Amino acid sequence: MNTQIALLLGQDGVTSGAIYALLALSIVLVFSVTRVLLVPQGEFVTFGAMSMAAMQAGQPLRLVWLLLGLAGLRLLLRLVEALRGRGRPEVAPLSWRDGLELTGALALAALLHAVDLREAPQLLQVVIVLLLVVPLGPWLYDLCFRPIASAHGLVLLIVSIALHVVLVGLALMMFGAEGARTRPFSEAVFELGAVRLQAQTLWVLAVTAGLIAALYVGFERTLAGKALQATAVSRLGAQLMGISPTAAGRTSFALAALIGALSGVLIAPVTTLYYDSGFLISLKGFVGAVVGGLASFPVGAAGALGVGLIEAFSTFWASAWKEVVVFTLILPILLWRSLAAGHREEEHA
Repeated sequence: MNTQIALLLGQDGVTSGAIYALLALSIVLVFSVTRVLLVPQGEFVTFGAMSMAAMQAGQPLRLVWLLLGLAGLRLLLRLVEALRGRGRPEVAPLSWRDGLELTGALALAALLHAVDLREAPQLLQVVIVLLLVVPLGPWLYDLCFRPIASAHGLVLLIVSIALHVVLVGLALMMFGAEGARTRPFSEAVFELGAVRLQAQTLWVLAVTAGLIAALYVGFERTLAGKALQATAVSRLGAQLMGISPTAAGRTSFALAALIGALSGVLIAPVTTLYYDSGFLISLKGFVGAVVGGLASFPVGAAGALGVGLIEAFSTFWASAWKEVVVFTLILPILLWRSLAAGHREEEHA
């Protein structure tokens, strides 16, 4: 290996590590706020990438049917809750606002049916993809996790795994078994000495840095961000201070869906993705999250960046064993975390 190869591998590692860092942040956020280990995080990546590819190929965006189905189920759940909780002050009565989500999904479906977006500006395509994917997060939380929010963590994990299996099956039905790529945001290539730096790499790094900065400002400067931090520290304490655990859970899942969709859009031009590719990608983000103990955002992001670099250099030295090398890293980390943390009772909401 010479310097040029090392720099190229480093570039690939940093690009992949940036995506893994975003996923690690979303996994840590959701786990801290809801105690849910979000196994389906990778499906948000797949949905974003495959929907973007389908849009650019002029194919129907079948994801909108999942969006409509979840919106309808969400409204039905809300109706049942309102009927069962009639007369109870803690249950809000049904109002016209409860129909806004289904109305918005219907409007988006009508727009996608009427307009051909294959030649639309890529920024508009990204916005459409986000409108398709981001609502899935809070709606899945409402339907799958909110009714069992106080259950044991193992129950939440089992439900999360079951949801992952269901979403992978739906992805196969919606997108098919063939892989897909999207057009890069820019075809430019920059010469920096011996390194050819692709513009898509810069897009990945810029969006990642911007999103991390926005999350930092949101957590430190906004009331909603402080509410999420309070819920992550103590759900019961936050609830006693008037912070809704349900609202915090919906917000964390929405952020996870946003991060996943953006990650898929960013990596789709540089790698071929399949309907089940998201699981492996998010699993590498999970390795980074475990480095941070599923609690520290900066350490988790740094760990995910390290995973990307190790994966890139493992591809050069032992391509057939790169996945083994990456996932073997989690074993000593888990052992160290287990010995360092000791036994701690789970907090129940």
